[in-house]
Amino acid sequence: MRFQIPQFIEVEDRIFGPLTLKQFIYLAGGAGFCFALYRFLPLLIAIPLILAAAGFALALAFFKLNGRNFIAVLESAFHFFRGSRLYIWRKVPKTPTGKDIKATEGTPITVPRLSESRLKDLTWSLDIYDQTNPGTQETMRK
Repeated sequence: MRFQIPQFIEVEDRIFGPLTLKQFIYLAGGAGFCFALYRFLPLLIAIPLILAAAGFALALAFFKLNGRNFIAVLESAFHFFRGSRLYIWRKVPKTPTGKDIKATEGTPITVPRLSESRLKDLTWSLDIYDQTNPGTQETMRK
């Protein structure tokens, strides 16, 4: 007996026209809350609250941040701000003292000199490397 394997399970079904069930519930709840604000509050107080509630309902229904639904972002933010934080280690910046600065200023930096025979050895090894690994120059030039 063959069983049908479900595919595209992360895509929600469109039930109410172009809206999924979650989007429809968020918009219907937001519309109901806006109507309740309009009905029971004075108009000057209700208008800013209605705009905020409508914006929140629209964000819940349609807004995605980095591919995540707005409700998931809110849930993560809530857990972050509510949860405890344990910091194990903090780097303490060191301030340089006068002795360290004076010690480094007085010592000159020495650069090793290459003898002519050493330079020939290096060029020979580079030539051999180019011959054993053809094609590295073309990829490096592009």
